[in-house]
Amino acid sequence: MTKARSYKLLCPIARALDRIGDRWTLLILRDLHAGPARFSELQRGLTGIAANLLTERLAKLADDGLIEKQDAGHGTTVYELTDLGRQTGNVIFELAMFGGQFKPEVPTIRPGNLRTVATTLGAAAKRVPTDDLSFRAELRVDGEAIDLQVENGTINARYSASANPDLIFTTGYEALLAMSEGEMEPNVFLRDHADLDVKTPGKEAEFLMLMTRVTDLLTG
Repeated sequence: MTKARSYKLLCPIARALDRIGDRWTLLILRDLHAGPARFSELQRGLTGIAANLLTERLAKLADDGLIEKQDAGHGTTVYELTDLGRQTGNVIFELAMFGGQFKPEVPTIRPGNLRTVATTLGAAAKRVPTDDLSFRAELRVDGEAIDLQVENGTINARYSASANPDLIFTTGYEALLAMSEGEMEPNVFLRDHADLDVKTPGKEAEFLMLMTRVTDLLTG
């Protein structure tokens, strides 16, 4: 494995960048905040990363104690965040907020999967009041499922299908991104670019309340 260069500075910001400042490393962490993933899932989501580079970055993250391998059964290994790795959640979210102030370069490359939606949604939901909300929703974004659980202040958003959701919310990634970055009015998004399938009557009001609070935070 190629030895990563270090700033060799006493400054704690430099020490943080020694661990997570390399190209691709933050995006690997971003995707793992959406839940454990196999190597192939990470590679598919990180469009353009070479297998050997992903292997190096994962090994470095493991050496630094930010991720670990777990046996997922049936001969499958997954990577997941450690407690230390989960502490990068605030960094990832603030980078998302900062990046939203810039227009994407053209032509844009769509992520290979939408783990980024689960990560950003989960982080944003933890920053708004949710003590009055309790529901489980499955978001289907361009056909990819995100499980969102809200239970009286506790938030869990994972890149997976939901078990017995109270509702299913279907939309497209580009429309969701446009709404979350203030490029599309929420009422237009809900009217023209979203579908809500309610399984438990009444829970749609709680879901829409959360989405309003999250949108207000993101577009602030």
